[in-house]
Amino acid sequence: MGLAMSYLRVPPVLEGEPDPGRIARHIFGTPDWRRRSASELFDLGAAWQAMHYLVTGDPWEGRQPEADAVCGGRLLTEDGADELGMDVIFLAPERVKPAADHLAATPFGAVAGRYDPAAMAEAGVQDARDLDDAARDRVLKPAYEGLTAFFTAAATGGQAVYKVMAPRS
Repeated sequence: MGLAMSYLRVPPVLEGEPDPGRIARHIFGTPDWRRRSASELFDLGAAWQAMHYLVTGDPWEGRQPEADAVCGGRLLTEDGADELGMDVIFLAPERVKPAADHLAATPFGAVAGRYDPAAMAEAGVQDARDLDDAARDRVLKPAYEGLTAFFTAAATGGQAVYKVMAPRS
């Protein structure tokens, strides 16, 4: 079973609480956290690692700001994943804006050349063996455009981004 990634845009201070770890426990500690406004949520699903690979050329690493779009940020749940049932990664507003600017300035065509399911599988990208030639434009292009719009909205609003990694259902 693989992992899926969802994103949530949140003000840097929520209900008077500035600590990202406490904000994460407050939000993600309730089963209805996905009921927030649709504009505040973005679901990348199981395509998260393929997206990171397209954006950075690596399944896990990469330079800022491009790596911040998927895998970058501060892991808040190193010891608390069991408590919440998921990992939560925090990206502060001052890192959201450069990632948003990078995505907005980089059209999908500029990263699409990295799409090579065989090379991605060899690098260990989740589900790469299941990708076909059409998945690039059918799945990853709209996901990239959605991620770009999500980060642009977060940057415009001065918001932090919380990334949730959990087993996909």
